[in-house]
Amino acid sequence: MITLERDDWALSVRPEIGAAITRLTRRGQDILRPAPEGAGGPLETGSFPLVPYANRIDRGAFAFAHRDVTLPPTPGFEPHALHGVGWLMPWSVLRRGTDFVDLALSAEASPDWPWAWTASHSFRLDADGLEMSLAITNADREPMPAGLGLHPYFVVGPGTVLTAPAPHVWANGADGIPEELIQAAEVMDWSDGATVTEAPFVDNAYADWSGQARLVHRDHEMRVTASVNARWLQIYAPHDAGFVCIEPVTHRPDAHNAPADEDTGLKVLTSGQTLSMSMRIDAAPIGDRP
Repeated sequence: MITLERDDWALSVRPEIGAAITRLTRRGQDILRPAPEGAGGPLETGSFPLVPYANRIDRGAFAFAHRDVTLPPTPGFEPHALHGVGWLMPWSVLRRGTDFVDLALSAEASPDWPWAWTASHSFRLDADGLEMSLAITNADREPMPAGLGLHPYFVVGPGTVLTAPAPHVWANGADGIPEELIQAAEVMDWSDGATVTEAPFVDNAYADWSGQARLVHRDHEMRVTASVNARWLQIYAPHDAGFVCIEPVTHRPDAHNAPADEDTGLKVLTSGQTLSMSMRIDAAPIGDRP
């Protein structure tokens, strides 16, 4: 495990379990869900990267460049493929200091993803918070579809209010695959703020997101800011879980099976081309921000 510190902030990362964050604190207070001692996988942690795609691909099957692709289902999420494979692989440490670490991953073409690719994931602490960046490069000779996302689990308590301006949301079918883009209010509208613990169950992708979200607690405020290409926001708010996932992503779920004329955010990378995104988490006492 790698531990970083800067001013009020401390971060722990385990490269060997999918480059997952196991703890992020400010003044000793947990900002992200802390992983239990001896956590065995990313789903027990506070955040992990989504690469070479984010969220679900319907039954793991899609067509690309006159090629039929079928990915194995992700265990526990059958019959779909979920979150790419970067979160299920060990990452290497390229560089590290007291307040930063740069991680890398190299993957050959495999049944899990039939193109070769490399990825980088960096963490930087400063006086105000945490900056995370994620990138993927096509290391294959052929073009490949690509997308990115980050999957942080933010701690919430009674009365925590989430504000995430986004006018539209993808309504899911019974299998969790998006079926229709509708008004956010038909599922849950977070645009003007809503108390997380009083909200209905949500596991949906919001479209036309502003790129900023805010969590207001009793004594402090958390702010999430994503790069402009993360135009979709997956929000996962289960009941009585003590967390809410606020996931900036560069494409909507199951973008690989969307109509050809839809702006899904999914990118096609030629050989050697790179896609990147970033996300920032910072905090301040209530009233310190305009």
